[in-house]
Amino acid sequence: MRDETTERTREVMQEFGERSEAGDETVWDDLVAADFVNHAAGPQGRDGLRTTYEHLRRDLADVTIDAHHVLADGQYAIVHMTMRARHVGSTMPLLAGVPVAGAEVAWEFMHLWRVEDGRLAEHWACRDDVGLLQQLGAWPPPPREERR
Repeated sequence: MRDETTERTREVMQEFGERSEAGDETVWDDLVAADFVNHAAGPQGRDGLRTTYEHLRRDLADVTIDAHHVLADGQYAIVHMTMRARHVGSTMPLLAGVPVAGAEVAWEFMHLWRVEDGRLAEHWACRDDVGLLQQLGAWPPPPREERR
């Protein structure tokens, strides 16, 4: 039996992925709720998610996404992915102070999204931030006396 809610969730996730990866600026108003809740990052609302993506675009160039698993059930979708890119900036809080050297990186994520009324409503994530920082030579951090 076909679950219409699950199918709609899959469609929204696929469309959001394709349009955001292509840089379609209308995706935010079309597919993200104004009161979007991001449990994985500070900026909230539709504009907060847009700000998070802007940081990613400024800091990481030549981005490709390898979606390893995409699962949907009702209003929820889980995406296990690897983002491959070249480090070209350090504007996002995670990368603050990390020197830019153009390194190629692979950053793994597990995202959980909730879709309501055809729009992304909530987001949770587990990211391999330490793995990303190791690839950039920023982990482990230098001993305290070297940071002064």
